[in-house]
Amino acid sequence: MASDDMSPVPGQGNLSDRELQIVELVASGLTNQEISEKLEISKRTVDNHISNILTKTATGNRVALFRWALQSGKVCIDEVNCCVLPQVKPEGQEV
Repeated sequence: MASDDMSPVPGQGNLSDRELQIVELVASGLTNQEISEKLEISKRTVDNHISNILTKTATGNRVALFRWALQSGKVCIDEVNCCVLPQVKPEGQEV
């Protein structure tokens, strides 16, 4: 069975790593069945994740979730709406 990290990611709307992964797959147009096959988890687990995501993001459907994901910078479509994260320099080195 695949590992399922459920810990919240700081600054990500309290979505877990797995939930963010599922948001990206929803945004790419995959169905719940396709997501379950890709992640090697049951469709019911995907259904539960989607339900939790919709609740946490206060969105009512996949279209609203996609819009939320774009507006909040959670997904990047063809280099549009992508944020550049600051580079972290190793100790004693400059970036």
